[in-house]
Amino acid sequence: MNWYTGNTVYDTVLTAAFAFTAFVIIGGFFAQSSYGRFSSTNLGFNLNPKLGWWLMEIPATVVFLGFYLAGPNRFEPASLALAGIWLLHYANRGWYFPLAIRQVPGKRSTFNVSVIVMGMLVTSMHGYLNGALFSNDYFGRYTTEWLTDPRFLVGLAIYLFGFALLLSSESIVRNLRDKNNPGATEYRVPFGGGFRFVTSPAYLGELIAWSGFALLTWALPGVVILLITAGNLIPRALATHRWYQEKFTDYPTDRKALVPFLV
Repeated sequence: MNWYTGNTVYDTVLTAAFAFTAFVIIGGFFAQSSYGRFSSTNLGFNLNPKLGWWLMEIPATVVFLGFYLAGPNRFEPASLALAGIWLLHYANRGWYFPLAIRQVPGKRSTFNVSVIVMGMLVTSMHGYLNGALFSNDYFGRYTTEWLTDPRFLVGLAIYLFGFALLLSSESIVRNLRDKNNPGATEYRVPFGGGFRFVTSPAYLGELIAWSGFALLTWALPGVVILLITAGNLIPRALATHRWYQEKFTDYPTDRKALVPFLV
C-alpha cells in the first residue's frame, strides 16, 4: 500500500493525521471523551447533543464534497462508488443520527465543546484526505476495474455488515426512550440484536465498517480513521461495560464489552 502521493499538502496532512492518531490512542488510556454518560461540566461550555453531534460531523460532508468535486476524476465510476459509500455513512452519522436523538428536554450537559472542536478537526482531515484521494486518484488505482477487485468487494461486504450492525444498534438504543416523553427514563438496559452479545454493538459496528472501508479503498486515509476510531471507542466500550455493570445489578453476566465471547 503506497502512501507518498507527491502532493506536498496532501502528504503533509496525511502525516499530521497519523501523528494525531497516536495522540488519540494514548489519550484513550487516560480519559473518555466528554459526551453522553461520560460527559463533564468541568471542561467548559456544553451544548445539547443534537447540535453537538451535527457540528462535529458536518465537516465530513462539507469538506469532503468541496475537495471531491474539485478533482478531475469526480465523475469516474469507481470514484462515484467510493463517494457514494462515504455519503451513505455520513448521511446517517452527520444528519440522521443527530436529528433522531431523543434527548431530555432542555438538557445541555452532555456534549462538551472540547469534543466538538476535536471532532471537527478529525472529520475535516478525514473529509479532505478521502475527498481529494477519490477524485484525484493519486495512485491510478480507482479505475472501473477496481469495482471488481477482490479488495473492493470483500471490503464492501465487511463495511455493509458493520454499517447494518451500527444502524440496528442505534435504533434499539433510541427506542429505549419514549418518543413522546424522552425525559422519563434516561438510561435502561438494551436487549436484542447485537446487544445479545456485547454492551456496545454500535461501537463494534463502527469498527467493522471502517475496517471494511480501509480494505475497499486500499489507502492509508482509511487506516487513519480506523485507528482513530479504535483509539476512541475501544477504551470507551470497556468503560461503558463497567458503567452498566455498576449501575444495573441484574446486568447480563454473559454479555461482553465489545467482541462477542471474548472481550
